[in-house]
Amino acid sequence: MFRVGFGQDSHRFSADENRKLVLGGVEFTEEKGLEANSDGDLVIHALCASIEQALGRVNFSVYADEMCQNGITDSRKYLKIALSHLKEDKYRINNLGISIEAKKPKIFPIEDQIKTSLAEMLGLEKNRIGINATSGEGLTAFARGEGIQVFVIISLIRNEKN
Repeated sequence: MFRVGFGQDSHRFSADENRKLVLGGVEFTEEKGLEANSDGDLVIHALCASIEQALGRVNFSVYADEMCQNGITDSRKYLKIALSHLKEDKYRINNLGISIEAKKPKIFPIEDQIKTSLAEMLGLEKNRIGINATSGEGLTAFARGEGIQVFVIISLIRNEKN
């Protein structure tokens, strides 16, 4: 049996010059960070949402909001919760697709870093992670450079080892 989930997140860029941009667990110091209660890692947030949706669980923001209120702002810790739900429900990730809309940063030069980071966190081969990006041709707030939007689609398969 397999399942599919779809997650989305978006944030505007922060006015705080000291805020770092985090995507897929990788910090990019040369780019302005995103306005968020957490570290603003859109890739991980959308990934968590896609996992929870595929499993038919509640909206992931329920967990993230509570963790944030308790001072936990590292999105990698949020991902650990979603991964524990995968294990509980006896599923594993087959593959995932990530789509990013942003004028900046340019995704292609940092794509491999994001894939490597995600592969390590997920225990997944890099070739099971696909990333595409669009500048959006100026049609949306993200395409105008006001923020970043991320969509994640994930396929899960039954984990026969559990």
